[in-house]
Amino acid sequence: MLARFVARTYIAQALEKDTLLIMNSYDVIVIGGGIAGVAAAYELGKTRSVAILEMESTLAFHTTGRSAATFLETYGGPEIRALTTGSRAFLENPSETFDRSPLSPLGLVWVATEGDEAKVDRMYAEMRGLVPSVQIVSPEQATEINPILNVDYVSAALYEPEAREIDVHALHQGYARGFKGIGVVHAAARVVAAHRENGMWTLADSGGQRYRAPLVVNAAGAWVDVVAAIHGARGIGIRPLRRTIFMVPSPGGSRTAGLPMAADVNDEFYVKPDGEQYLCSPADEVLQQPSDPRPDELEIARAIDVINDATGLDVRHVRSTWAGLRNFAPDRVPVIGYDREVEGFFWFAGQGGYGIQTAPAAASLVASLIDGEGVPADLEARGLRSDSVSPERFSVQVSSAGTRR
Repeated sequence: MLARFVARTYIAQALEKDTLLIMNSYDVIVIGGGIAGVAAAYELGKTRSVAILEMESTLAFHTTGRSAATFLETYGGPEIRALTTGSRAFLENPSETFDRSPLSPLGLVWVATEGDEAKVDRMYAEMRGLVPSVQIVSPEQATEINPILNVDYVSAALYEPEAREIDVHALHQGYARGFKGIGVVHAAARVVAAHRENGMWTLADSGGQRYRAPLVVNAAGAWVDVVAAIHGARGIGIRPLRRTIFMVPSPGGSRTAGLPMAADVNDEFYVKPDGEQYLCSPADEVLQQPSDPRPDELEIARAIDVINDATGLDVRHVRSTWAGLRNFAPDRVPVIGYDREVEGFFWFAGQGGYGIQTAPAAASLVASLIDGEGVPADLEARGLRSDSVSPERFSVQVSSAGTRR
């Protein structure tokens, strides 16, 4: 109620002062210009007039622009795997607005230390249905596939030969280029007020510009709960988790071409080849407010110790560091669907660290749900249900008696 009152007050005062400039009307407004926002806008723009409102002066400034994404079909829970495997066909053969496929060969070896062998078995059992190429390999085979691994460290391993590198910039630019041919991008357009009347949203940005549409898609990343409050909707409890990345030289400056990525089944670290160096991460998840995160030097030091035990990289110094936010819903499942209480407000949030690799299928799901057509058949065949990603799941509470209400 307070957010709606503030929105009405802001817009009324701005009208009185004649500070609002041009009324821009569309069928859909997408808030957020990261990979989620541009992919959804691209799909929706095929049949509607669509605008993207991005609070920064450039698109993909935050999470997308800092992502070291890969295409890993064994990564994440059932919903993520359905969306990832459902995205492969598009990523391998994208539309004409893309210069090329953003995928290139990589491969991935998941490794477990003594006592965690059962995790490899569980991963294999869960994943082989959607990812038939995945295979359990011995420690000796794992080190043959990826020679940087120390055989004494590996107790069990899982190999995903079809894992791929993703050119994040090429993917985002392909979507952005395609969308700009059919829609409008408003940069430096931070939404500060929203009011709905007669089936139409009126939004105002911090520069005094107004925008109108019957439907708003909330794809604002770490800021989705802030955007929801402005529209009078309850937040989903988004959890922005910092992830630190650092680059180290390869031993003796050797080329890393043809080597796969290596990752620990307990998310202690991952190491990915990158030219004559390696991209490394402690796979940290530290909760913080929506912001520009800074890398954690203590986490980097911890990761170096583990990586030096697990591999032969013998890391002595770090060349560069950065950090980004991975935004999760409380249950770590994406949130895609109409808000239960606020008319004309659609959630596209909580992609976590999977937003790049799931973008094509997730955007297709957004468009299909908005069209009233439900889950696309190919995603439904992969086990994805609309209720598993719907924001309505957060409005179902369990009483002290254990009954749902």
